[in-house]
Amino acid sequence: MQFGLIEMWQAMGLVAKAVAITLIFLSIIALYRFIERQLVFARASKKSKAIAPKLADLLKQGKIQEALTLSSKKEYRWSHLARVTAAGIKEFLEGKEANLSFEDQVETARRGCERASNIFTQELKRGLNTLATIATSSPFIGLFGTIAGIINAFRGMALTGSGGIGAVAQGIAEALVTTAFGIGVAVIALWCFNFLNTKIEIYDAEMANTSSEIIDFFVRKSEQA
Repeated sequence: MQFGLIEMWQAMGLVAKAVAITLIFLSIIALYRFIERQLVFARASKKSKAIAPKLADLLKQGKIQEALTLSSKKEYRWSHLARVTAAGIKEFLEGKEANLSFEDQVETARRGCERASNIFTQELKRGLNTLATIATSSPFIGLFGTIAGIINAFRGMALTGSGGIGAVAQGIAEALVTTAFGIGVAVIALWCFNFLNTKIEIYDAEMANTSSEIIDFFVRKSEQA
């Protein structure tokens, strides 16, 4: 018996083939989710880099309403920095219109920034639970194929009445292939999950810094008034 991929596939039982197809499907989902999230992150980074210097310039000039109008534009809705800035300024101005004390205005602006940051973080995390599920479940799916392969190995021994390698080769091959496949898919999904999660932490830090800068701007503006 030859042990090329085609030969092993032809020799595999129905259970082992079902396991292999399932793992292939899961690996495609993991790669798709990874690429899709990368595109979302790239769009957020691009939009934020485009708007950040414009917002900084407007705030330095004290043009709060203009900064709110710019950050609220539809073209920047995918920018995490624009979303946080718009939320903070909006809450601050609404607090001012409601005749709140300056401390309360700043506090409402801080909470608005936090809410916008949390919402955007959840949007960035969309689909990561799928990667985590694939990473944790793939080895067990592969193990199911392993068990099926071992059963086939014992079946081969029973049919031939021999314990030679030829009688168990097919079953052992199935067991090893499905095990390796399951571990491979899990490693890919786990790597994708960790990579994306690290990027989300970077975006969280950027939004936290932006929130802090917005609050500091309001405090400085009040002291200058």
